[in-house]
Amino acid sequence: MQIEKSTLKFLKDLQKNNNRDWFAEHKETYVLEQKKAKAFFEEVHLNLQKHDDIEKSKMMRIYRDVRFSKDKTPYKAHFANSFSRLGKELRGGYFLRIRPGESFLAGGFWEPNKEDLFRIRKEIELDASEIKDILKDKNYQKYFGKEFGSFSELKTAPRGFDKEHPDVNLLRKKGFIATRNFTDTEVLAPNFIEEVDKSFKALRPFFNLFSDILTTNLNGESLL
Repeated sequence: MQIEKSTLKFLKDLQKNNNRDWFAEHKETYVLEQKKAKAFFEEVHLNLQKHDDIEKSKMMRIYRDVRFSKDKTPYKAHFANSFSRLGKELRGGYFLRIRPGESFLAGGFWEPNKEDLFRIRKEIELDASEIKDILKDKNYQKYFGKEFGSFSELKTAPRGFDKEHPDVNLLRKKGFIATRNFTDTEVLAPNFIEEVDKSFKALRPFFNLFSDILTTNLNGESLL
């Protein structure tokens, strides 16, 4: 199972012609390429199920909600899918996007609710050594580098936390994400689906630690 050149071509054409008239004229092509992408995501899901428990797999709609956006283009020029882990014990989720020149996968905790974010920050405040050990792990670094990504973060420590804390760079984050980018050549390669799965496997120590943090109090006592 692999991504085909025709899928990227359709998405490139959509980038250049992101309007309803063009999309209507090429609706049959969209349906075909959407089915191919969905089949690929389903295969990714099956691979994930071999080493993790996935509660939900969801392919994102191509139609954009433009009501509150300055960008009024009606379509997302990509195919994307999220994979949510099972239940209250297994926290975190996986994400994969196929977009010409901007494909990536991600995993972690994007915009956690305020209770979860506060609990993670309290763990960092108390002792961030285990979290930092994840970032030092050679397998994590192989796929994701030496940092957690975050789509947004505070300019200083959050309210109630020491601005001079040695791990203030972690306290400032509003989410904790690992990301890996792919070139179009990598996306079209026969081993792309294997690289996706290897990357997701490399997230397990990260997920295991954060799941443990979010299901216990600061004394390590279970909250479930």
